[in-house]
Formats: sequence, C-alpha cells, structure tokens
Amino acid sequence: MASTAHDLARQLADHAEAVCRHYLSNGRRHGGYWMVGNIRNAAGRSMFVRLHDGPKGPAGKWTDAATGEHGDLLDILRSSCGIGAFADVLAEARRFLALPETERRGAANLPSARKSGRRSSDSVRAALRLLAMTRPGKGTLVDTYLQSRSIDPSSAGGTLRFHPRCYYRPEIGPTEQWPAMLAPVTDNRGRITGVHRTWLARDGSGKAQLATPRRAMGDLLGHGVRFGAASDILIVGEGIETMLSLRRILPEMPVVAALSAAHVAGFIPPTGLRTVYVACDRDPAGQLASQRLIERAMAAGIRAMLLSPVQRDFNDDLHVIGPCAMRVALRDQMAAADAGRFLPEPA
Repeated sequence: MASTAHDLARQLADHAEAVCRHYLSNGRRHGGYWMVGNIRNAAGRSMFVRLHDGPKGPAGKWTDAATGEHGDLLDILRSSCGIGAFADVLAEARRFLALPETERRGAANLPSARKSGRRSSDSVRAALRLLAMTRPGKGTLVDTYLQSRSIDPSSAGGTLRFHPRCYYRPEIGPTEQWPAMLAPVTDNRGRITGVHRTWLARDGSGKAQLATPRRAMGDLLGHGVRFGAASDILIVGEGIETMLSLRRILPEMPVVAALSAAHVAGFIPPTGLRTVYVACDRDPAGQLASQRLIERAMAAGIRAMLLSPVQRDFNDDLHVIGPCAMRVALRDQMAAADAGRFLPEPA
C-alpha cells in the first residue's frame, strides 16, 4: 500500500498543474506555484502548491501559510473531495490519472511534466522578454497610479516599468490589452527571475477593473521586488504598494515586496544581513507568514523584528492615519539605533 501511495503521488506530481486546476479550481497559477485559499478549495492566496521539481523541492508539495499545514497531492484529493478512507483517496487518484489527457490538462493544454524544468525556464525567459518591451515608469501612468495610492513615485527609484498595452488573458473571453505597471522579481544576486504585473485603469486612477488585476510569472519563491540595495538591514513584506508606503516614511531603508504571504514565509534573506524587519499585514495568513520568516531569520543568526500596521496594511495606514502618525508608530517598533539611522527626528 505504501509503495502504491508513493507511486500515485509521484504520478499526480507529474501533472501537478492539472491536478490543481481540477481539484483547486478556485485558485490560479502564479509563476511556478498554484495559489488558493486552502486545501478545501476556498478562494484566496494562503496556500501554494509547487508545480515543478526544482532545487527548492519536488512538484506537488504544498504549504498553507495561514495554518502551517503541508502535504502532497493525495492530501488535496482527500480534502477537496471530502474523502474519508485512504483507500478511496487512492481510487480517486487512479480515476483522475485514467482520464483522457485533454480532461486532465483542462483549458491550459499543459505539456508533459517531464518538461517541467523547461517550463520554469520558459517562464523566466517570457518574463525577460516582457520586461524588454517596457519603458521606465517615471512620467507615465505608473506615477499616476502610485499617487492615487498616496505613494511618492520617487520612492520606487528606477525599479518600476510601464507597458502601455500589456496583454491580459481572462479565464473566459478574448485577450485584452491594458496599461500595466511591471516590476522585476530578482534573487539576492540581482538576477531577474520573474515579473509582477499590475494592470491599470486607462487613466491610471487605480487598478483596472479586471477579475485578477495582479499576476506574476517566473520563479518567485525566495525572491522579491527590491527597492533600494540591502547591505546590513532590510524590510520584507507582501505587496508593492505596502512596501512603497514604508519607503515614503523610510526613504533610505531598502525594502523587498515578496508579493504574497506565502512568499514572505519563503523569502531567502541575503548574505551579510544583520537585521530584517518583517512588515506584517493584519490577517491570519500575513501574521503566520511573518512569524515563519522571523523564526527562519533568527535561526540563521539574523536579528528579526515585526512591524505591524495600525490598519490592515501600511498603505491603508498612509491613507487613514497619515505619514506623521506612521512615523510615530514605526519609531515605537524599531530598535533605537535603527530608528535613529532611518527615522531621524524632524529638524
């Protein structure tokens, strides 16, 4: 039985994205991961499933950042279908694997999982090609969008890019073209591993009214969108707008947007880091992910501290309580030496 279960889990992993599309239909692909609310197929982004074998782990393994649960694709079949007996889980796996290839693949028309490493490389190459079609965000709708979020566009430095007609492919219907803000995802060596897209309203006054106005592609886990060069200190958090809100208050502080709670939990601190602050969104997934990164950093000998917003996240703080109150709240949470270095008292 154990051998049979292992073999079935491996065969399911060979079709990891098809499994996710079939059993976790309320989620969607983000780079090399399928993200969904939980193992019972709730909408959201707390749980991520690895779609490809790689140095960070095998395909089919999943983690729920909100609960700490983890497992393989057999667990997904059990929970999403409400199956009790393990023998019935194996029977469901055999049923799925016996489906015609087109039914398993679904709308994605996936290639063979033997090419999963190539798919990952292709995704990174596609991200590089897309970035090559962009121009700097300064003076474009990117500035308009950031200002609509109370963010000073200069906080982004030269990181953000603009594409005037970026393709958006909905689940149903024809491909559309919208203006978009793009941000390169990089590793600790500065190599581009992916790209994050935020489709914008045609006048830049906010996000485009699309089902999923934010999407990422490429190799994301462990990496992030970086603003400022880190040496001994860094702030890590989820969203681009959240981290740029902190940069408005701490303009000399390097920050990284890991892009989701799950990716905060998996962020790889750069070598030489002395202190990492983790900017925590006020929701269960954000709180658990922040704690996991803090534990990993401390185990590596890095001082790790939490920064909590007053509202749901730091961009909400910027809107609701304003920069002055944010300065006070951040000063109370930072080490005195760091506050003196990055938050000097106004003259």
